[in-house]
Amino acid sequence: MKTSSILGLNARTQLFAYKYNTKRGKSIADSKIQTARVLKKAEVAHPEIFKKFMDPKDVLESDWGSLPDQFALKPSRGMGGEGIIVVKRRLKSNGKPIWLTTQKERVTADDLKLHTLDILEGAYSMGNDPDVAFIQEYVGRAKAFRRYAYRGTPDIRIIVFNKIPVMAMLRLPTKESGGRANLHQGALGVGVDIATGTTTNAIWHGSQIVYKPDTGRKLRGVKVPNWTLILETAVKAAEASNLGYVGVDIVLHPDKGPMVLELNAQPGLQIQLANGEGLKKRLERVDDLNVIDADHGVRIAKMLFAGRFENRAAQEEGIKTLKGLEEIKIYSFDKSRRVRILARIDTGAMRSSIDRGLAEDLGLMTKENILWKDKYEYRSASGLQTRPVIGITYIIAGQKIRSTASVTDRSRMSTRFLMGRNDMAGFLINPTQ
Repeated sequence: MKTSSILGLNARTQLFAYKYNTKRGKSIADSKIQTARVLKKAEVAHPEIFKKFMDPKDVLESDWGSLPDQFALKPSRGMGGEGIIVVKRRLKSNGKPIWLTTQKERVTADDLKLHTLDILEGAYSMGNDPDVAFIQEYVGRAKAFRRYAYRGTPDIRIIVFNKIPVMAMLRLPTKESGGRANLHQGALGVGVDIATGTTTNAIWHGSQIVYKPDTGRKLRGVKVPNWTLILETAVKAAEASNLGYVGVDIVLHPDKGPMVLELNAQPGLQIQLANGEGLKKRLERVDDLNVIDADHGVRIAKMLFAGRFENRAAQEEGIKTLKGLEEIKIYSFDKSRRVRILARIDTGAMRSSIDRGLAEDLGLMTKENILWKDKYEYRSASGLQTRPVIGITYIIAGQKIRSTASVTDRSRMSTRFLMGRNDMAGFLINPTQ
Protein backbone atom coordinates (compact mmCIF):
# COMPACT_ATOMS: atom_id res chain seq x y z
CA MET A 1 0.00 0.00 0.00
CA LYS A 2 1.53 3.32 -1.12
CA THR A 3 1.88 5.96 1.60
CA SER A 4 0.54 8.65 -0.75
CA SER A 5 -2.72 6.74 -1.14
CA ILE A 6 -3.43 6.43 2.61
CA LEU A 7 -6.09 8.68 4.15
CA GLY A 8 -4.93 10.05 7.51
CA LEU A 9 -6.94 11.41 10.42
CA ASN A 10 -6.43 15.08 9.56
CA ALA A 11 -7.26 14.61 5.87
CA ARG A 12 -10.36 12.60 6.77
CA THR A 13 -11.62 15.35 9.03
CA GLN A 14 -10.67 18.45 7.03
CA LEU A 15 -10.93 17.32 3.41
CA PHE A 16 -13.92 15.00 3.61
CA ALA A 17 -15.90 14.72 6.86
CA TYR A 18 -15.90 18.49 7.56
CA LYS A 19 -16.28 19.60 3.94
CA TYR A 20 -19.01 17.21 2.77
CA ASN A 21 -21.03 16.56 5.93
CA THR A 22 -23.74 18.95 7.06
CA LYS A 23 -24.30 19.84 10.72
CA ARG A 24 -27.69 18.16 10.54
CA GLY A 25 -26.13 15.03 9.03
CA LYS A 26 -23.60 14.79 11.86
CA SER A 27 -26.39 15.22 14.42
CA ILE A 28 -28.32 12.36 12.81
CA ALA A 29 -25.27 10.07 12.82
CA ASP A 30 -24.52 10.84 16.48
CA SER A 31 -27.96 9.61 17.59
CA LYS A 32 -29.20 6.09 16.85
CA ILE A 33 -32.74 7.29 17.59
CA GLN A 34 -32.51 10.08 15.02
CA THR A 35 -30.85 7.72 12.55
CA ALA A 36 -33.75 5.26 12.84
CA ARG A 37 -36.29 8.08 12.38
CA VAL A 38 -34.60 9.36 9.21
CA LEU A 39 -34.16 5.87 7.76
CA LYS A 40 -37.81 5.03 8.40
CA LYS A 41 -38.95 8.17 6.59
CA ALA A 42 -36.71 7.31 3.62
CA GLU A 43 -37.94 3.68 3.66
CA VAL A 44 -34.43 2.29 4.23
CA ALA A 45 -34.46 -1.04 6.07
CA HIS A 46 -33.27 -0.93 9.71
CA PRO A 47 -33.92 -2.90 12.91
CA GLU A 48 -37.22 -1.89 14.50
CA ILE A 49 -37.24 0.09 17.75
CA PHE A 50 -39.77 -1.35 20.20
CA LYS A 51 -39.47 1.06 23.13
CA LYS A 52 -37.67 4.27 24.17
CA PHE A 53 -36.73 5.48 27.66
CA MET A 54 -36.38 9.25 28.00
CA ASP A 55 -36.29 9.62 31.83
CA PRO A 56 -36.19 7.42 34.97
CA LYS A 57 -39.97 7.46 35.24
CA ASP A 58 -40.22 5.62 31.89
CA VAL A 59 -37.87 2.95 33.23
CA LEU A 60 -39.66 2.38 36.51
CA GLU A 61 -43.19 2.35 35.07
CA SER A 62 -42.46 0.16 32.03
CA ASP A 63 -43.80 -3.40 31.81
CA TRP A 64 -40.50 -5.20 31.34
CA GLY A 65 -42.16 -8.59 31.29
CA SER A 66 -43.85 -7.69 27.99
CA LEU A 67 -40.54 -7.42 26.15
CA PRO A 68 -39.95 -9.95 23.36
CA ASP A 69 -37.84 -13.07 23.87
CA GLN A 70 -35.02 -11.51 21.81
CA PHE A 71 -33.94 -7.84 21.77
CA ALA A 72 -31.05 -5.41 22.20
CA LEU A 73 -30.90 -2.68 24.87
CA LYS A 74 -28.79 0.25 23.64
CA PRO A 75 -27.75 3.83 24.42
CA SER A 76 -28.70 6.27 21.65
CA ARG A 77 -25.35 8.08 21.69
CA GLY A 78 -23.08 5.23 22.74
CA MET A 79 -19.71 4.63 21.11
CA GLY A 80 -17.74 1.53 20.23
CA GLY A 81 -20.49 -0.91 21.20
CA GLU A 82 -20.30 0.09 24.87
CA GLY A 83 -23.44 -0.18 26.98
CA ILE A 84 -25.24 -2.64 24.70
CA ILE A 85 -26.93 -5.74 26.08
CA VAL A 86 -28.09 -8.25 23.50
CA VAL A 87 -30.70 -10.76 24.71
CA LYS A 88 -30.91 -14.02 22.78
CA ARG A 89 -33.80 -15.81 24.50
CA ARG A 90 -36.15 -15.84 27.45
CA LEU A 91 -35.63 -18.47 30.14
CA LYS A 92 -38.26 -20.31 32.13
CA SER A 93 -38.65 -18.84 35.60
CA ASN A 94 -40.96 -18.77 38.56
CA GLY A 95 -43.00 -15.70 37.73
CA LYS A 96 -40.22 -13.13 37.19
CA PRO A 97 -38.84 -12.74 33.65
CA ILE A 98 -35.25 -13.82 33.07
CA TRP A 99 -33.32 -13.63 29.80
CA LEU A 100 -30.07 -15.10 28.48
CA THR A 101 -27.67 -12.73 26.71
CA THR A 102 -25.40 -13.58 23.80
CA GLN A 103 -22.60 -13.65 26.40
CA LYS A 104 -24.38 -16.53 28.21
CA GLU A 105 -25.22 -14.28 31.15
CA ARG A 106 -28.60 -14.29 32.89
CA VAL A 107 -30.31 -10.93 33.35
CA THR A 108 -33.51 -10.06 35.18
CA ALA A 109 -35.87 -7.15 34.69
CA ASP A 110 -34.19 -5.43 37.66
CA ASP A 111 -30.78 -5.83 35.99
CA LEU A 112 -32.11 -4.25 32.80
CA LYS A 113 -33.69 -1.38 34.75
CA LEU A 114 -30.42 -0.54 36.52
CA HIS A 115 -28.50 -0.68 33.25
CA THR A 116 -31.04 1.56 31.54
CA LEU A 117 -30.80 4.11 34.34
CA ASP A 118 -27.01 4.13 33.86
CA ILE A 119 -27.55 4.84 30.16
CA LEU A 120 -29.87 7.76 30.94
CA GLU A 121 -27.24 9.25 33.27
CA GLY A 122 -24.72 9.19 30.40
CA ALA A 123 -22.48 6.31 31.51
CA TYR A 124 -21.92 5.28 27.87
CA SER A 125 -22.48 8.49 25.91
CA MET A 126 -19.98 10.87 24.34
CA GLY A 127 -18.83 13.29 27.04
CA ASN A 128 -20.95 11.44 29.66
CA ASP A 129 -23.92 13.62 28.72
CA PRO A 130 -27.46 12.44 29.61
CA ASP A 131 -28.71 9.99 27.02
CA VAL A 132 -31.75 8.07 25.77
CA ALA A 133 -32.05 4.28 25.96
CA PHE A 134 -34.05 2.09 23.62
CA ILE A 135 -35.06 -1.50 22.96
CA GLN A 136 -34.31 -2.65 19.42
CA GLU A 137 -35.09 -5.69 17.29
CA TYR A 138 -32.63 -8.58 17.62
CA VAL A 139 -30.88 -9.35 14.32
CA GLY A 140 -28.80 -12.48 14.93
CA ARG A 141 -26.33 -14.04 12.49
CA ALA A 142 -26.94 -14.75 8.82
CA LYS A 143 -26.25 -18.35 7.85
CA ALA A 144 -23.25 -17.34 5.70
CA PHE A 145 -21.41 -15.96 8.77
CA ARG A 146 -22.23 -18.52 11.47
CA ARG A 147 -18.90 -20.33 11.09
CA TYR A 148 -16.91 -17.09 11.22
CA ALA A 149 -18.54 -14.98 13.96
CA TYR A 150 -18.41 -15.70 17.70
CA ARG A 151 -21.90 -15.37 19.22
CA GLY A 152 -22.58 -11.75 18.24
CA THR A 153 -23.85 -10.20 15.01
CA PRO A 154 -21.27 -9.42 12.27
CA ASP A 155 -21.68 -6.19 10.35
CA ILE A 156 -20.41 -4.70 7.10
CA ARG A 157 -18.86 -1.22 7.24
CA ILE A 158 -19.16 0.58 3.90
CA ILE A 159 -17.57 3.96 3.21
CA VAL A 160 -19.89 5.98 0.98
CA PHE A 161 -18.67 9.17 -0.67
CA ASN A 162 -20.57 11.20 -3.27
CA LYS A 163 -23.25 8.46 -3.40
CA ILE A 164 -20.58 5.89 -4.35
CA PRO A 165 -19.52 2.98 -2.09
CA VAL A 166 -15.73 3.27 -2.23
CA MET A 167 -14.53 0.66 0.29
CA ALA A 168 -16.05 -2.12 2.41
CA MET A 169 -15.07 -4.29 5.37
CA LEU A 170 -16.75 -7.23 7.08
CA ARG A 171 -16.34 -7.09 10.87
CA LEU A 172 -16.49 -10.43 12.66
CA PRO A 173 -17.00 -10.72 16.45
CA THR A 174 -14.55 -12.91 18.34
CA LYS A 175 -14.38 -14.38 21.82
CA GLU A 176 -11.96 -11.62 22.79
CA SER A 177 -14.34 -8.90 21.57
CA GLY A 178 -17.14 -10.38 23.64
CA GLY A 179 -19.28 -10.98 20.57
CA ARG A 180 -19.07 -7.34 19.49
CA ALA A 181 -18.09 -6.30 15.96
CA ASN A 182 -15.62 -3.70 17.18
CA LEU A 183 -12.01 -3.87 15.97
CA HIS A 184 -10.61 -2.06 19.01
CA GLN A 185 -12.12 -4.73 21.26
CA GLY A 186 -10.63 -7.61 19.27
CA ALA A 187 -13.02 -8.22 16.38
CA LEU A 188 -11.66 -9.18 12.95
CA GLY A 189 -11.68 -6.78 10.00
CA VAL A 190 -11.95 -8.43 6.59
CA GLY A 191 -11.70 -6.44 3.37
CA VAL A 192 -14.45 -7.00 0.79
CA ASP A 193 -14.09 -6.55 -2.97
CA ILE A 194 -16.60 -3.89 -4.02
CA ALA A 195 -17.41 -5.56 -7.34
CA THR A 196 -18.09 -9.10 -6.17
CA GLY A 197 -18.72 -8.98 -2.41
CA THR A 198 -15.93 -11.52 -1.85
CA THR A 199 -13.56 -11.17 1.11
CA THR A 200 -9.89 -10.46 0.40
CA ASN A 201 -7.43 -9.51 3.17
CA ALA A 202 -7.99 -9.71 6.93
CA ILE A 203 -6.59 -7.97 10.01
CA TRP A 204 -6.64 -8.62 13.74
CA HIS A 205 -5.31 -5.96 16.14
CA GLY A 206 -3.91 -4.13 13.10
CA SER A 207 -1.86 -7.08 11.82
CA GLN A 208 -2.51 -9.09 8.66
CA ILE A 209 -3.89 -12.61 9.16
CA VAL A 210 -5.05 -15.36 6.80
CA TYR A 211 -6.95 -17.71 9.12
CA LYS A 212 -9.51 -17.03 11.83
CA PRO A 213 -7.98 -17.34 15.30
CA ASP A 214 -9.09 -20.44 17.27
CA THR A 215 -10.90 -22.16 14.38
CA GLY A 216 -8.30 -21.84 11.61
CA ARG A 217 -10.91 -21.11 8.94
CA LYS A 218 -9.60 -19.25 5.92
CA LEU A 219 -10.97 -15.70 5.80
CA ARG A 220 -10.29 -14.98 2.14
CA GLY A 221 -12.87 -15.97 -0.45
CA VAL A 222 -16.02 -15.71 1.70
CA LYS A 223 -18.98 -14.52 -0.39
CA VAL A 224 -21.20 -11.89 1.27
CA PRO A 225 -24.87 -12.58 0.35
CA ASN A 226 -27.13 -9.90 -1.21
CA TRP A 227 -24.07 -7.81 -2.05
CA THR A 228 -25.60 -5.43 -4.59
CA LEU A 229 -28.58 -4.78 -2.30
CA ILE A 230 -26.17 -4.11 0.60
CA LEU A 231 -24.31 -1.48 -1.45
CA GLU A 232 -27.55 0.16 -2.63
CA THR A 233 -28.87 0.23 0.95
CA ALA A 234 -25.68 1.94 2.13
CA VAL A 235 -25.96 4.65 -0.52
CA LYS A 236 -29.66 5.25 0.23
CA ALA A 237 -28.79 5.63 3.93
CA ALA A 238 -26.11 8.20 3.07
CA GLU A 239 -28.59 10.13 0.92
CA ALA A 240 -31.24 10.10 3.66
CA SER A 241 -28.81 11.43 6.28
CA ASN A 242 -27.36 14.30 4.18
CA LEU A 243 -23.86 12.93 4.76
CA GLY A 244 -21.58 13.19 1.74
CA TYR A 245 -18.86 11.14 3.46
CA VAL A 246 -20.07 8.44 5.84
CA GLY A 247 -19.43 4.99 7.20
CA VAL A 248 -22.62 2.92 6.99
CA ASP A 249 -22.82 -0.16 9.22
CA ILE A 250 -25.11 -2.84 7.78
CA VAL A 251 -26.22 -6.11 9.33
CA LEU A 252 -27.72 -9.09 7.51
CA HIS A 253 -30.95 -10.24 9.13
CA PRO A 254 -31.29 -14.03 8.59
CA ASP A 255 -34.82 -13.55 7.19
CA LYS A 256 -35.23 -9.88 6.27
CA GLY A 257 -31.90 -9.22 4.56
CA PRO A 258 -29.70 -6.08 4.78
CA MET A 259 -30.51 -3.50 7.47
CA VAL A 260 -28.70 -0.29 8.41
CA LEU A 261 -27.54 -0.52 12.01
CA GLU A 262 -25.92 2.90 12.39
CA LEU A 263 -24.06 5.73 10.66
CA ASN A 264 -20.66 7.27 11.40
CA ALA A 265 -19.76 10.74 10.14
CA GLN A 266 -16.05 10.11 10.83
CA PRO A 267 -15.53 6.38 10.27
CA GLY A 268 -12.31 4.74 11.43
CA LEU A 269 -9.45 4.22 9.02
CA GLN A 270 -8.47 0.60 9.71
CA ILE A 271 -10.65 -0.35 6.76
CA GLN A 272 -7.60 0.60 4.66
CA LEU A 273 -5.48 -2.08 6.36
CA ALA A 274 -8.23 -4.65 5.92
CA ASN A 275 -8.34 -3.95 2.18
CA GLY A 276 -4.61 -3.48 1.69
CA GLU A 277 -5.32 -0.22 -0.13
CA GLY A 278 -5.53 3.47 0.71
CA LEU A 279 -8.81 5.41 0.75
CA LYS A 280 -7.40 8.70 -0.47
CA LYS A 281 -6.93 7.68 -4.10
CA ARG A 282 -10.39 6.12 -4.29
CA LEU A 283 -12.04 9.20 -2.84
CA GLU A 284 -10.23 11.49 -5.26
CA ARG A 285 -11.35 9.38 -8.25
CA VAL A 286 -15.03 9.97 -7.55
CA ASP A 287 -14.91 13.44 -5.99
CA ASP A 288 -16.46 15.38 -8.88
CA LEU A 289 -18.61 12.73 -10.58
CA ASN A 290 -22.29 13.49 -11.15
CA VAL A 291 -24.10 10.55 -9.56
CA ILE A 292 -27.84 10.25 -10.20
CA ASP A 293 -28.99 7.69 -7.63
CA ALA A 294 -27.97 4.64 -5.60
CA ASP A 295 -28.09 2.26 -8.57
CA HIS A 296 -25.85 4.59 -10.58
CA GLY A 297 -23.39 4.95 -7.69
CA VAL A 298 -23.13 1.19 -7.21
CA ARG A 299 -22.51 0.58 -10.92
CA ILE A 300 -19.68 3.14 -10.90
CA ALA A 301 -18.16 1.57 -7.77
CA LYS A 302 -18.19 -1.93 -9.23
CA MET A 303 -16.36 -0.76 -12.34
CA LEU A 304 -13.81 1.51 -10.65
CA PHE A 305 -12.93 -0.59 -7.61
CA ALA A 306 -13.15 -4.17 -8.84
CA GLY A 307 -10.39 -6.45 -7.55
CA ARG A 308 -7.93 -7.51 -10.22
CA PHE A 309 -7.76 -11.15 -9.07
CA GLU A 310 -11.24 -12.57 -8.69
CA ASN A 311 -10.45 -16.19 -7.94
CA ARG A 312 -7.88 -18.23 -6.13
CA ALA A 313 -6.53 -19.85 -9.29
CA ALA A 314 -5.68 -16.45 -10.74
CA GLN A 315 -3.86 -15.49 -7.54
CA GLU A 316 -1.81 -18.67 -7.52
CA GLU A 317 -0.72 -18.23 -11.14
CA GLY A 318 1.29 -15.18 -10.14
CA ILE A 319 2.00 -11.94 -11.97
CA LYS A 320 1.67 -11.99 -15.77
CA THR A 321 3.85 -9.96 -18.15
CA LEU A 322 2.11 -8.05 -20.94
CA LYS A 323 3.63 -7.09 -24.30
CA GLY A 324 2.95 -3.87 -26.18
CA LEU A 325 0.15 -5.61 -28.09
CA GLU A 326 -2.05 -8.28 -26.52
CA GLU A 327 -5.14 -10.18 -27.59
CA ILE A 328 -8.16 -9.59 -25.37
CA LYS A 329 -11.66 -11.04 -25.23
CA ILE A 330 -14.17 -8.29 -24.53
CA TYR A 331 -17.72 -9.00 -23.38
CA SER A 332 -20.93 -7.59 -24.80
CA PHE A 333 -23.14 -5.65 -22.38
CA ASP A 334 -25.45 -8.63 -21.74
CA LYS A 335 -22.44 -11.02 -21.49
CA SER A 336 -23.98 -13.20 -24.23
CA ARG A 337 -20.88 -13.03 -26.45
CA ARG A 338 -17.17 -12.24 -26.41
CA VAL A 339 -15.17 -10.66 -29.22
CA ARG A 340 -11.45 -11.28 -29.74
CA ILE A 341 -9.53 -8.13 -30.64
CA LEU A 342 -5.97 -6.83 -30.47
CA ALA A 343 -5.34 -4.25 -27.73
CA ARG A 344 -2.54 -1.74 -27.34
CA ILE A 345 -0.94 -1.66 -23.87
CA ASP A 346 -0.14 1.98 -23.11
CA THR A 347 1.47 2.95 -19.80
CA GLY A 348 1.18 6.60 -20.83
CA ALA A 349 -2.63 6.55 -20.69
CA MET A 350 -4.43 6.59 -17.37
CA ARG A 351 -7.77 5.15 -18.48
CA SER A 352 -8.49 2.52 -21.12
CA SER A 353 -10.32 3.62 -24.26
CA ILE A 354 -12.51 1.79 -26.77
CA ASP A 355 -13.59 2.54 -30.32
CA ARG A 356 -17.14 3.90 -30.48
CA GLY A 357 -18.13 1.53 -33.30
CA LEU A 358 -16.95 -1.49 -31.33
CA ALA A 359 -18.71 -0.27 -28.19
CA GLU A 360 -21.97 0.16 -30.11
CA ASP A 361 -21.63 -3.28 -31.73
CA LEU A 362 -21.23 -4.86 -28.29
CA GLY A 363 -24.24 -2.99 -26.89
CA LEU A 364 -22.06 -1.09 -24.42
CA MET A 365 -23.51 2.34 -25.23
CA THR A 366 -26.81 1.77 -23.42
CA LYS A 367 -27.99 4.51 -21.10
CA GLU A 368 -27.47 2.40 -17.98
CA ASN A 369 -23.88 1.56 -18.99
CA ILE A 370 -22.74 5.16 -19.61
CA LEU A 371 -21.39 5.97 -16.16
CA TRP A 372 -20.43 9.62 -16.68
CA LYS A 373 -19.02 12.11 -19.16
CA ASP A 374 -15.26 12.50 -18.91
CA LYS A 375 -14.44 15.82 -17.27
CA TYR A 376 -11.62 16.49 -19.73
CA GLU A 377 -12.35 18.05 -23.10
CA TYR A 378 -10.87 16.76 -26.34
CA ARG A 379 -10.31 18.74 -29.52
CA SER A 380 -11.56 17.19 -32.77
CA ALA A 381 -12.49 18.38 -36.27
CA SER A 382 -15.92 19.31 -34.95
CA GLY A 383 -14.52 21.28 -32.03
CA LEU A 384 -14.25 20.50 -28.31
CA GLN A 385 -16.09 17.41 -27.10
CA THR A 386 -16.42 15.27 -23.97
CA ARG A 387 -16.10 11.51 -24.01
CA PRO A 388 -18.60 9.17 -22.37
CA VAL A 389 -17.10 6.70 -19.89
CA ILE A 390 -18.63 3.22 -19.94
CA GLY A 391 -18.33 0.01 -17.94
CA ILE A 392 -16.39 -2.81 -19.62
CA THR A 393 -15.43 -6.40 -18.85
CA TYR A 394 -12.64 -8.17 -20.70
CA ILE A 395 -10.12 -10.99 -20.35
CA ILE A 396 -6.39 -10.45 -20.88
CA ALA A 397 -3.64 -13.02 -20.19
CA GLY A 398 -6.21 -15.23 -18.46
CA GLN A 399 -7.32 -12.47 -16.05
CA LYS A 400 -10.81 -11.00 -16.01
CA ILE A 401 -10.84 -7.20 -15.76
CA ARG A 402 -13.86 -5.13 -14.78
CA SER A 403 -13.17 -1.48 -15.37
CA THR A 404 -14.12 1.70 -17.22
CA ALA A 405 -13.15 2.98 -20.65
CA SER A 406 -13.60 6.29 -22.44
CA VAL A 407 -15.33 6.03 -25.81
CA THR A 408 -13.64 7.63 -28.84
CA ASP A 409 -13.16 7.15 -32.57
CA ARG A 410 -10.26 4.72 -33.00
CA SER A 411 -11.24 3.57 -36.52
CA ARG A 412 -8.07 5.09 -38.01
CA MET A 413 -5.79 3.69 -35.32
CA SER A 414 -3.95 0.37 -35.31
CA THR A 415 -6.11 -1.09 -32.51
CA ARG A 416 -9.71 -0.58 -31.48
CA PHE A 417 -8.89 -0.85 -27.78
CA LEU A 418 -6.22 0.73 -25.59
CA MET A 419 -5.47 -0.58 -22.11
CA GLY A 420 -4.52 2.20 -19.67
CA ARG A 421 -2.68 2.19 -16.34
CA ASN A 422 -5.85 1.90 -14.25
CA ASP A 423 -6.24 -1.67 -15.53
CA MET A 424 -2.62 -2.75 -15.11
CA ALA A 425 -2.58 -3.54 -11.39
CA GLY A 426 -1.16 -7.04 -10.93
CA PHE A 427 0.68 -7.07 -14.29
CA LEU A 428 4.25 -6.44 -15.42
CA ILE A 429 4.79 -4.60 -18.70
CA ASN A 430 7.60 -5.48 -21.14
CA PRO A 431 8.09 -2.37 -23.34
CA THR A 432 10.54 -4.14 -25.65
CA GLN A 433 7.97 -6.61 -27.02
